[in-house]
Amino acid sequence: MNQRVKDYILITLGVCISVSGLNLFLVPNKIAAGGISGIATILYHLFDIPLGLTLAVLNIPLFIFGFRLVGKSFAIRTAYALALYSAAAELIPVPAADDKFLGCVYGGALVGIGVGLVIRHGGSTGGTDMAARMLSARFKNFGVGTFVFCIDCVVICASGLLFEPEVSLYALASLFITSKLIDVITVGLSAAKAFYIISDNNDQIAAAIMEKLKRGVTALDAKGLYSGREKSVLLCVLPWRTEGIRLKQIVRSVDPNAFVIVADVSEVVGEGFSPH
Repeated sequence: MNQRVKDYILITLGVCISVSGLNLFLVPNKIAAGGISGIATILYHLFDIPLGLTLAVLNIPLFIFGFRLVGKSFAIRTAYALALYSAAAELIPVPAADDKFLGCVYGGALVGIGVGLVIRHGGSTGGTDMAARMLSARFKNFGVGTFVFCIDCVVICASGLLFEPEVSLYALASLFITSKLIDVITVGLSAAKAFYIISDNNDQIAAAIMEKLKRGVTALDAKGLYSGREKSVLLCVLPWRTEGIRLKQIVRSVDPNAFVIVADVSEVVGEGFSPH
């Protein structure tokens, strides 16, 4: 199957999953978990304004003003996702419900999975991330994440004031679940670590790692500015839970004085890890 076709199919699936979480679980329980969808939830319950209408009215201007900040392919896929999101929000009915705990868990999970699929395949569901991009471009001392957090907090606090205080707590929990599942879908579950090893016995350490762990090792040229000595730094990326401790033991057995830096890795693709 053509990759572009596959991307649009999975963006469609992601939007449907996300809107299902919103309409079937979050909206019925008045859980406004931040963002444009949270604002739509509040307006739906206060003024009976259709969800799809609010999503379209708020997202379209943000998309138009933020168009120049994103690439053409991303913009086209985002426009498709936004149109589908607004339409699906009108087509999927909002049932009566009164179980905020289950609504928070299931709604947050479905929204996270759905949005994660859309992002993974080159699109976006719009909302606060587009507004945050524009604010970040205007106020360069603050990152996109800071503005997303601030906007979401305002929406969640407003829901607590307008509905019930406990609703804001459920909204926070739902937002946390959503963000974690977005990370899982877009980045994956691999808890890999990057090991940077500096030693006078690099050859022996590299040989031991390749022999005992069957992992590749890369030598990077470096220079110690304090000593003025030219030396190499070994780089090895591997799963922390299964092999990280063993690597540290190998290094210690060869050179107890070796300098080892362990860094987090968001995603690893290629031989020995997830396929491209």
